[in-house]
Amino acid sequence: MPRIGLAIVGGGPTCTYVLERLAALTLDRSGDLALDLVIYDHSGEFGSGAVHSPKQTTTSYLNRIVGQVAFAADESVIDAGPLLPRDARPTLLDWCRARYAATGDPAYDLVAEDWPKRYLHGLALQDQFTCYIDMLRGAPGVSVDLRRADVTDLVEDGDGFLVVTADGDDPFRADYVLLLTGHSTNRPETDPMQAEWARFTARHDARLIPSAYPMEETLHGPHTGPGSTVACLGMGLTGIDVLLYLTEGRGGRFTRGEDGTLRYQPCGQEPDEIVAFSRNGLFTFARPYNQKERDIAKYEYRGVFLTNAAVQRLRDAFGLVHPVPTLTRPQLDFERHVFPLAVLEMALIYYSTLYGDRFRAAAIAAAGPAYERFLATADEYPDHHAACAELTAPVQDLAAAVAADVDAVLTGRRVLGDDAALREAVTAFLTVLHDPARAAELLAHADRPAALADAVAAAGSPHRHPLSAARHRFSWAEAIEPVPANGYATAEEYHRKFLDFLDADIRWAAQGNLSNPGKAAADAVWRDLRGVMIDAVDFGGLRAGSHRVFLDVYTGHHNRLCQGASCEAMEKVVALIRAGYVDVTVGPQARVTCDEETGKFRISGPVTGVHRLADALVDARVQRFDAARDVSALYPNLLRRGLIRQWTNPGIDEPDFTPGGLDLTPQFHPVRADGTVERRVTVLGPPSEGVMYHQIGALRPNKDHHVIRDILSWTNAFLPHAAARTPERVSP
Repeated sequence: MPRIGLAIVGGGPTCTYVLERLAALTLDRSGDLALDLVIYDHSGEFGSGAVHSPKQTTTSYLNRIVGQVAFAADESVIDAGPLLPRDARPTLLDWCRARYAATGDPAYDLVAEDWPKRYLHGLALQDQFTCYIDMLRGAPGVSVDLRRADVTDLVEDGDGFLVVTADGDDPFRADYVLLLTGHSTNRPETDPMQAEWARFTARHDARLIPSAYPMEETLHGPHTGPGSTVACLGMGLTGIDVLLYLTEGRGGRFTRGEDGTLRYQPCGQEPDEIVAFSRNGLFTFARPYNQKERDIAKYEYRGVFLTNAAVQRLRDAFGLVHPVPTLTRPQLDFERHVFPLAVLEMALIYYSTLYGDRFRAAAIAAAGPAYERFLATADEYPDHHAACAELTAPVQDLAAAVAADVDAVLTGRRVLGDDAALREAVTAFLTVLHDPARAAELLAHADRPAALADAVAAAGSPHRHPLSAARHRFSWAEAIEPVPANGYATAEEYHRKFLDFLDADIRWAAQGNLSNPGKAAADAVWRDLRGVMIDAVDFGGLRAGSHRVFLDVYTGHHNRLCQGASCEAMEKVVALIRAGYVDVTVGPQARVTCDEETGKFRISGPVTGVHRLADALVDARVQRFDAARDVSALYPNLLRRGLIRQWTNPGIDEPDFTPGGLDLTPQFHPVRADGTVERRVTVLGPPSEGVMYHQIGALRPNKDHHVIRDILSWTNAFLPHAAARTPERVSP
């Protein structure tokens, strides 16, 4: 039996999922495979990788609730092949429960809706990695070697590749290579801004931290300690990690007062101030409590207007046919063709949450003619603003009429009576203001209009919703710019409004992704319907300029709307701002300059007029993968050899767009410089971003998750029929 040499470069979470599939497939074949498997990871953190290392600070949160993390294929994955026994494929929730039962450590005492710390995820990943490695090593004919090494090149050797490492050890000869290199950074000298900042720090005592992770190594020393001011460029998840590490991670504590407000108690090791800033001046919005987790099949949203079928109709009618033969389908413009459907769907969800199922049915019917007209005449609208306005107008008008009736009832000007549709709308509205139980209590006064009005006014809204239905109005502009530039005159007023929004946003997130109108709309369209967006974008689905806008603008909107931190993390951020350790007053459009006179970085807010000087600048932005600029030698070397090439979206009467990722087939095999497909190599994760969209993320249970299906692209290369078998359980 010929032996097959397999090399996996990158030992992080996706590698753990890969090993689970290899273990199940190998055990199912009862010894008729001879595999030599070598796994490389430069950090040596096999199973977790450095990003999810159990050794990292305990202040960083995973961006996924416990109930939505798995480590193995399950019955939901179509054509997964054989499945391991249930006890060999625990979810993160199962693992936490087992650890809590064994140790009694409250860190593991989590329920499905809790947000775990990232180090816990790392512990679980390493446990499962070890479990699957043991299964493979126990299988006849299988050898496994783990190497802590930095892979720098793949050199063709007959029908295979020599895997070259920086340590100079004898290269392993692999028949098939799987690249799972994960998130990376680009060489600082290739970024004009970082290069300028680096030259400045060489002349002065200021410190530049070009990449935040691992924070235990990067965020140390006097430039980030007591007496210093640290500027944090980026207010997304990485930026939040930085804020928490420099405060709570140094020994500070958060306590909750009698009024329920979280307060920060400093330890004396923090910087004097952390200036948080970004292009838009906003943190990602608080991630809502996931009410869908109790029944994903029932509650995960299915689109009415934003659908694959609608995108295809638009593509057939208005898609631009590109002369390049590799672009096999007509290209759309995201803003002109797809975005208006997303806004219409958000409006429908927002008002349906606010007024109930009868409203939803009426709104769908009312929007139907404008929707069909858009699908037939999309290119005739002046711009996407006009298209959004016309598409949503029927829903907005219907909502305004219902709001007037609801307000008439709740202010005592109208008796609720027997109107079933109105009763449902009033009930739904009061439920949004409060909860089902409190809504029922208030409606007990329904036959006494004055008493109902008094009760509603007295009850307020714990979620800080306006009591008047007319004040609830869906607006895309307000959704993405909750602190508008024309809404404040001074930095102090901006600070107050910023904190006011954060307080409301946390309350809305706590209400949940089914109960809060805004959170429901964002979660449904930008998470549940993300597959429609992916279908619209992947493999040159958008025109070059539109693709650039989508990645530069709308990916940021997506991240803020539905990829934010937990309420717990955002409460801590608010506490740090109130305590004066985090300063957000530079506001939107902030820019960094090098102050030669002081030798410090100057952070300037052109909108608020605030200027701050910083001893250290942390670049906490997540960098887009760029094979030519990658800090690792691997991808630049593969480019030089012609084994891979970057994907370019060619423009017609506009510049080409090269996002930085690799040119890959739908099976994740790279296209070589000469245009041929290299089927011996498979690339998953961030390097596929560009030709594809949103190819990263933790494995989810009960989801037919794309990560497992992507992994099968690799296993099918050397086990051609592995995934076509009927799923069955195998014994470890």
